[in-house]
Amino acid sequence: MKVDYLVAEIGSTTTLVTAFNVKHDNLGKIFVDAPFQGKSCTTVLEGDVTIGLENAVKDIENKIKEPLTWEKMLATSSAAGGLKITVHGLMEQMTVRAAKEAALGAGGIIKMVTSGKMRQIDLKRIRKINPNMIMIAGGTDYGERETAIYNAELISAEKFNKPIVYCGNIENREEIKEIFKGQELYIIDNVYPRVDELNVEPARKIIQEAFEKNIVKASGMNKIKSMVNGSIMPTPGAVMESAKILYDIIGDLVVLDVGGATTDVHSVTDGSAVVLDMLISPEPKAKRTVEGDLGVFVNSKNVIDLLDIRELGELNKDYISQHIKAIPEEEEDIKASLVLTKKAVEMAVNRHVGTIKRKYGGESGFAAYGKDLSQVKYIIGTGGALTRLPDGEKNLLGIRFLEDDVTMMPRKGAKALIDKEYIMASAGVLSKDNREAAEALLKQSLNINESMKVENF
Repeated sequence: MKVDYLVAEIGSTTTLVTAFNVKHDNLGKIFVDAPFQGKSCTTVLEGDVTIGLENAVKDIENKIKEPLTWEKMLATSSAAGGLKITVHGLMEQMTVRAAKEAALGAGGIIKMVTSGKMRQIDLKRIRKINPNMIMIAGGTDYGERETAIYNAELISAEKFNKPIVYCGNIENREEIKEIFKGQELYIIDNVYPRVDELNVEPARKIIQEAFEKNIVKASGMNKIKSMVNGSIMPTPGAVMESAKILYDIIGDLVVLDVGGATTDVHSVTDGSAVVLDMLISPEPKAKRTVEGDLGVFVNSKNVIDLLDIRELGELNKDYISQHIKAIPEEEEDIKASLVLTKKAVEMAVNRHVGTIKRKYGGESGFAAYGKDLSQVKYIIGTGGALTRLPDGEKNLLGIRFLEDDVTMMPRKGAKALIDKEYIMASAGVLSKDNREAAEALLKQSLNINESMKVENF
């Protein structure tokens, strides 16, 4: 069988491949054949990720009982440590925060953050972390210049041999070019051009381009281009791309991706006018947070420790600990994983969403901090725990705020959708090559029809 696309999601432990054709109906409307999927263990630690890719392809071939060929192969990856980034800016709540938002939205893993002028100990930490990329921010446009230049000079002198992304004061661009002459440098628009203004999308795009160029240098990934002849993206960044596509189709949304090691939350919404008027500092329209301690397998102990007696029901913590499996199949194992999934969803959303607090010190009224989800129409579940276990929709709907008070949580009118084919990452990277096909794939997997885009409530 020959297919148009084969898309691989190369995780830290599992590699999933999805094969499908792109077709047109009698009216010329694009649709995607029901995809075939195969999986295998990721073999990055064996020094060659293509072994796992080939095994996942063989898994599909065993199901369809014939050889599989393809026109184009795309991939997303969180293997080889994912996209490790260090961020260095001026003010922690301004330029540093803006650069972090850009890096997270692109699928990065933030390993280190500094604000102000760096020290020698910071350079030692960078060398120990061995990041995939270094981001330098600092200063609003035509504002403070010295800190970003000082940090750039320190970093350049160390010859880390890593891609450098400069996203600070545009007045520094010529100096930055001179400082990093002969090194891989990306100069982009300032992520914090003016006070209380974020500009993270240009940085996200460049970060993903740099990742694609450099991922082939990572240990175990150097042969990936022997199979992949299309785009390669960080897996979380690909999920964010799908979230943004879905926003264009159905409106304000939040996506929860509960995995074995982490739980990611992606939201695409401007929030309500009421909360916007109370916000102390700006939030990006598309925001990602990653909770590295909330997982239902690798980090299950962390989630178990967070459970209280009311959440355990008829179970106990020892029972849950004894029934944690990477892929739960027995009834007892599924029960244990469901308890952890519900808790991971709740905790991750509570950390992603903002808060509203009463003003003190003689001021009246309220102030808002963080991301407002109150206009979210759809709560979407992806990742194995929400798509392969029962009660996915129930766990998603459980995060809604059911009262009429002002809130930053999704309201009772929000609906739940499940990525039943587990293809949000695949659709995200596919959108770089064929956005129409990506939209069709998402609509099919989430069972979206033309009547689902509704007015804000």
